[in-house]
Amino acid sequence: MLAVGMLAIGLRTASAQSPPRRIGPAPQAAAGSQAADPRALRTRAESGDTKAQVALANLYLAGDGVAQDYVQAMTWLLLAANQGEVAAQSMLGAFYHDGQGVPQDDTRAAAWFRKAAEQGDAAAEFNLGMLYWFGQGVPRDIQQSALWYRKAADQDHAAAQSNLGVLYHDGQGVPQDNAQAALWYRKAADQGIAAAQFNLGVLYENGQGVPQGYPQAALWYRKAADQGIASAQFNLATLYTLGKGVPQNSAEAAAWFIKAAEQGDAVAQYNVGLLYADGKGVSQDHAKAVAWLRKASDQDDAAAQFSLALAYKTGQGVSRDAAQAAAWYRRAGDLGLAQAQFELGLLHQNGDGVPRDYTQAAAWFRKAADQGDSAAQLNLAFSYQMGQGVPQDYAQAAAWYRKAADQADASAQSNLGVLFHTGLGVPQDDGQAATWFRRAAEQGIVSAQFNLGGLYYEGRGVSQDSAQAMAWYRKAADQGNAIAQFSLGALYDNGRGIPQDRAQAAVWYRKAADQGEAVAMYNLGMLYSAGQGVPQDVVEGHMWRSLAALRAQADKQKDYVAARDAFASQLTPEQLADAQKRTREWLAAFEKLRPR
Repeated sequence: MLAVGMLAIGLRTASAQSPPRRIGPAPQAAAGSQAADPRALRTRAESGDTKAQVALANLYLAGDGVAQDYVQAMTWLLLAANQGEVAAQSMLGAFYHDGQGVPQDDTRAAAWFRKAAEQGDAAAEFNLGMLYWFGQGVPRDIQQSALWYRKAADQDHAAAQSNLGVLYHDGQGVPQDNAQAALWYRKAADQGIAAAQFNLGVLYENGQGVPQGYPQAALWYRKAADQGIASAQFNLATLYTLGKGVPQNSAEAAAWFIKAAEQGDAVAQYNVGLLYADGKGVSQDHAKAVAWLRKASDQDDAAAQFSLALAYKTGQGVSRDAAQAAAWYRRAGDLGLAQAQFELGLLHQNGDGVPRDYTQAAAWFRKAADQGDSAAQLNLAFSYQMGQGVPQDYAQAAAWYRKAADQADASAQSNLGVLFHTGLGVPQDDGQAATWFRRAAEQGIVSAQFNLGGLYYEGRGVSQDSAQAMAWYRKAADQGNAIAQFSLGALYDNGRGIPQDRAQAAVWYRKAADQGEAVAMYNLGMLYSAGQGVPQDVVEGHMWRSLAALRAQADKQKDYVAARDAFASQLTPEQLADAQKRTREWLAAFEKLRPR
């Protein structure tokens, strides 16, 4: 599947919701039966009737019964505003702010909003608060913004109540107070302000200023979601995913994630991609998964880019394309995603989709390692140990192995144990070696189990204990480690610290020999020749000696060849021919089983 890890289901917070940007009231309609008669309105307006002047301005703005004429509209509004008509003052503030019919001028907008606000006009109070919030036409002053929002909010202005809630939640312009934030959010939410409904849901989700309650959070998220607030849709989907406040329902979760995704929410698009990849709440469809992941990726969502790279790497939903995988990993890596940086390191190390380049591999491993990615720390350490892409430096290798080992990376623990055992990059210390081998061994690392067994056998860094040696050799042997199988056989063969048992020795020698371990082959041949632990069979004994001579390391081969030939002289021609035939057959079978 495409998904790596879980859905991105962290709930959105209240502070992420921007305040409404509404400026000014809608144009005011004329009252009375003469509202649609321009001549009658003009007569009244010319006589100084400010209400008629505003109404006539509205007709010119709308082109209703007269030719649309912004100059005439502004002329009549100015006449009314200069006589103290609050609706005209508020409208002029909006027109100057928007640059509609007059040159855009926030200073004049603020002046007219102030005149109307000082007469108690709630819309003007709200708009003046907005100008102070953004520092438009007035110096930015959050306290003044809060003051004017409060005046409008006290007149039940819903948007002002919502914005005042934001200020109390964030502690801007007023003391931070979640209870006050909840109070004002609720007033606005009850009037249908979607942002306030969302933010009130967040407070219930987190138990801020209200008792924590997922059902209440879900209720307010749904109200906001039904009005198209993408963050509310996202959070509601999250609650359905987790079964918090609503019954767990993957289909409902998917439906709400899709609504948010269709509005361009990048994280929702990423989640929808994962849902299609996994077939959760929707029918599994890798092509649709890729399409949604691409939408999120095009918005620079690093997690989506990582998953899209994985799709190209595995060929799910798209044709396999190592170069495209590398390109998307690169984009995610450039955004700082440690997983992608690590994968880029592997691609450069292996020459998969990019030219093999150990220097680039090490550079990407370091980027991820610096973010604490234990797999990258392990690979960077190995690069230093081997001198791949960086100068060989055992001290650096040890330092990076230690970082990964401290995060419980078993391979790093095992490798760090090797460095302590050999004294490379760190002072030689078998006690430390035993500590790190044990941690890795307990996580199932075969080489660590074998090495820990060796320390117990030799009494290095730990008290000599053949029983413990045998126990750790057995764990490694049971996982198929040929050297551990041979060592276990040798313990039984020699009876050092445990009862001698040649039959068990033969069993473990045979397991190692079947994997091509030359010393085990030689010792198994000795047991067959002498009939110790197995029925005596000189032909079988010679076969295993012959195989040992063929597979021995160069420094042992001469001795094994001499021992084979010396024993061959004791066989009849028929026995020798049979042994040679068995040797050929074993080699043929072994070659077929060997991985290519």
